[in-house]
Amino acid sequence: MLLVIDVGNTNTVLGVFERVAHRPGEDVTTDPARYERLVANWRVGSHLNRTVDEYGVIFRNLFSMDNLEVSSVHGIVISSVVPPLDSVLRQVCERYFNTKPLFIEPGVKTGMPVLYDNPAEVGADRIVNGLAAFEKYGGPCVIVDFGTATTFDCISKKGEYMGGVICPGIGISADALFQRTARLPRVEIRKPARMIGTNTVGSLQSGLYYGYLGLVDGILERLTDEMGEDTRVIATGGLGSLIGTASHFIKDVDEFLTLEGLRIIWDRNQSFRREAAPKATKAPAAAKPLDAAAKPWPSPKSPKSR
Repeated sequence: MLLVIDVGNTNTVLGVFERVAHRPGEDVTTDPARYERLVANWRVGSHLNRTVDEYGVIFRNLFSMDNLEVSSVHGIVISSVVPPLDSVLRQVCERYFNTKPLFIEPGVKTGMPVLYDNPAEVGADRIVNGLAAFEKYGGPCVIVDFGTATTFDCISKKGEYMGGVICPGIGISADALFQRTARLPRVEIRKPARMIGTNTVGSLQSGLYYGYLGLVDGILERLTDEMGEDTRVIATGGLGSLIGTASHFIKDVDEFLTLEGLRIIWDRNQSFRREAAPKATKAPAAAKPLDAAAKPWPSPKSPKSR
């Protein structure tokens, strides 16, 4: 099995993909294992004060709840936007799963050229989402990820990461409102029964929901004007279904897009390692999570960008 982990500022999402049989004609001794079927997924809080053992117990308990064997995990790939948790999760993988994880970072093979001025500035989750969306839906496309921050990531028709937009998530916007107003209560973020609120709670929910929906559609209208009318828009993230189903521009809500992207990158890097192995004069050190021949995020200025 392959364990994929997406570490966000608020939540950490885990998924387990099951190995599938080799296709006819594939060499079982040389062709890497493929993982295609998502058999389990969980969401836990991203807490900086948790220890390695606390995370280890949580992860193992999740496996136990779904009757999955920890010993069956043969690979782990992690996308993280919370650097302080990286070393903790690395130790969790090594101590509780006996596996060295592959972190999505500069040096990992993605096959997606990055047109950002500084490719290293792009969050790992944005690259993962862009790659998965292009593989599943084609380009041009925009991925709207509803997380702590809401990101709009633009992928060209050729599969290039063009850049995007970052704005506060709806949860951050709501928190700011509640903290700055003494008499307004904290309310659940949900679609109200009607636009016109007849009480404080209804009015707040209407303002938060429709106000944020207007922000999303306003940005998407301008992005599609710039990228073309054939641009496909995909929503993902914790609140993807809440906002995405009411948007005039979002056509697909893909809850597991990031997990799929992590699986795709894992597969590509295993193939890359196998192809590069005969050229090496000696085996790479076991402690290195990345192949020494791997390149940083591809840049359009490089003739080797793919």
